[in-house]
Amino acid sequence: MRLEGDAWQEFFDTFKHSAFRLETRAVYTMPGERDTYQRFLNGEAPTGGHAAEWTEKVRNYRATGRTVGRVHVVTRPLSEYLRYEFAWWYRFNTAAGEDIRILDLTDKPNPGLPEYDFWMFDDSQIVKMMYRDDGTQIGRELLEDADPSEYIRYRDIAVSSSVPFAEYVAD
Repeated sequence: MRLEGDAWQEFFDTFKHSAFRLETRAVYTMPGERDTYQRFLNGEAPTGGHAAEWTEKVRNYRATGRTVGRVHVVTRPLSEYLRYEFAWWYRFNTAAGEDIRILDLTDKPNPGLPEYDFWMFDDSQIVKMMYRDDGTQIGRELLEDADPSEYIRYRDIAVSSSVPFAEYVAD
């Protein structure tokens, strides 16, 4: 089942315990980020206001005992987009309580993760994120017949092989 627009947001907000994302791309072409990405490329410093909607959601999830986390798989050198994402998003997201981790596979083999993005909610519902080669999102699909144990394994591999975002950027 495809999850678009309001249906996606409504679905997302109903998780009860945990939301986990595996990110595998070096570039995401998100229309809502054009302005902030250009400001980053121009050398401007972020103020945090651009991230307020997501960080408020994360704070609210945390206040109700829910967790939100992600592991982003990267290789060096980091793309301009990843440098932007780290500076303009991840530092604000982690301050709001999102557990962001980085799995750097530079000169390392893939430890058994898929080469696509997904969200997993409450260790039971899987949503595959679909993108064009240029990073433009083309859809989200609830994988109704997916075996959650496979995605739990992916999450566990990703988390155990990664480091917290703050540790990664400190190096």
